[in-house]
Amino acid sequence: MNRRDVLKSGLVLGTALAAPALARAETDRVLRFIPQADVTALDPVWTSVYVTRNHGYLIFDTLYGQDSSFAVQPQMVEGATVEQDGRLWKLTLREGLRFHDNTPVLARDCVASITRWSKRDAFGQTLMAVTDELSAPDDGTIQFRLKAPFPFLPEALGKLGVNMLPIMPERLAGTDPFKPITDMVGSGPFRFKADERVVGARAVYERFAGYKPRPQGTPDWTAGPKIVHFDRVEWNVIPDPATAAGAMQRGEADWWEQPVFDLLPVLRADRNLRVSTVEVTGNIGLLRFNQLFPPFDNAAIRRALVRAMNQADFMQAVAGDERSAWRDRIGFFAPGTPMASDAGLSALDPPHDAAKAREAIAAAGYKGERVVLMAPGDYPRINALCLVAADLMQRCGLNVDLQTMDWGTVIQRRASRKPVDQGGWSAFITTLTGADMYNPAGSLALRGNGSGAWFGWPTAPELETLRNAWLAAPDIAARKQIAARIQAQAFEDVPYLPLGQFFQPTVQKTSLTGTLQGMALFWNVRRG
Repeated sequence: MNRRDVLKSGLVLGTALAAPALARAETDRVLRFIPQADVTALDPVWTSVYVTRNHGYLIFDTLYGQDSSFAVQPQMVEGATVEQDGRLWKLTLREGLRFHDNTPVLARDCVASITRWSKRDAFGQTLMAVTDELSAPDDGTIQFRLKAPFPFLPEALGKLGVNMLPIMPERLAGTDPFKPITDMVGSGPFRFKADERVVGARAVYERFAGYKPRPQGTPDWTAGPKIVHFDRVEWNVIPDPATAAGAMQRGEADWWEQPVFDLLPVLRADRNLRVSTVEVTGNIGLLRFNQLFPPFDNAAIRRALVRAMNQADFMQAVAGDERSAWRDRIGFFAPGTPMASDAGLSALDPPHDAAKAREAIAAAGYKGERVVLMAPGDYPRINALCLVAADLMQRCGLNVDLQTMDWGTVIQRRASRKPVDQGGWSAFITTLTGADMYNPAGSLALRGNGSGAWFGWPTAPELETLRNAWLAAPDIAARKQIAARIQAQAFEDVPYLPLGQFFQPTVQKTSLTGTLQGMALFWNVRRG
């Protein structure tokens, strides 16, 4: 499929959706932001999409933060003690922390928040599996009694990626984690303005005057002091890239999170705009299978698609011919991170023979089952990847039903475990940043624990055994060896297809300074 055709298809779908009017006259204390998509799901525990994670960091503070070296640092936590040979952890909260409803943040709120989060997050599940008791012996202390030493405890609580651990009041954290929370009460630097919310068009955040930043450290990713310089942050959803670019050029918006690559030359030529990279760990595309039903419950069919796939086709659909903007031959750990290796990557080598894949799929017993691939028409880069995936599957002999919908519907529907003839799905595509794919402990998409796994619910006992061995490994050298075995096994089990890595630019007014890297963060950034 021609890359330009893919992009044009995505843009045409986008133009059918109305863009909100952006006011020209704004004060210097308002930051006007064009997000990657609407924040359809507000609860960052219930969903793992990045737009909700970004929204979550505005509203909710975290016990720990993570810096650009992937090290975790205390955030809401003042400090911690470790006793009984690593089996007893006591975390002390900073004094003066308050929720947006003006109630104090207490340890029991944190315990309830950790408990809820741990049922949805891969790292959280692992932490609770080694926890005998999680309690709040007093209002300022969170206590973990562990079955065995678990040195990754702070890393689990403070990881940057999805699902983030949002600290919320106990009354909200008691909600079933498989039901979304809509009452957004956190203790983070901004309050959510529910009265100004327009679904599909607008979300507004107001500076929380009662927020108490960490007094020490240097702002770096989600670690260090969170100093806010804007009274309001307004998210205005503009699905059509050309309209978004026009808003930036006319000064109607300050920051467009994810401009499409084809418009970068125009944006770079505007002296009032600056194009840069914030997500420095890159974005890795992945095609996720529903392994509960045919045909993708069959690993042989998934492996046949690996052999036929050319990652360059997917990356060119997103990033074009700007070769420095993307990489292929990408495995299951982000390049440049300690666990990355070449193990199993020969599965991605040419020839990418769809005819042979068709034969292998037929030999594996494919019976022509309908393959429902969900494609978000309002999310250009993912829609482009879906169009390439549909073409690949069709050439490999699969009966593809490409269903276009908005991104909010995709993230709602992917939670369904029903068969396709009852409104279920067979595959979807998303992207994860390197911050979510740098080790097997926190890699949501690498779990093989069946019904407890991420959407798609793969059962992969060997992957789980190797993951446990990685967690128990005595040092970094041993962990690297096991990670290589995990990647080789993943090319056998194929929990998803890795589609390559690209580096998504962002565009801002040149008047904005102090933007942090890692993700779209709204503290430290200022005007002038």
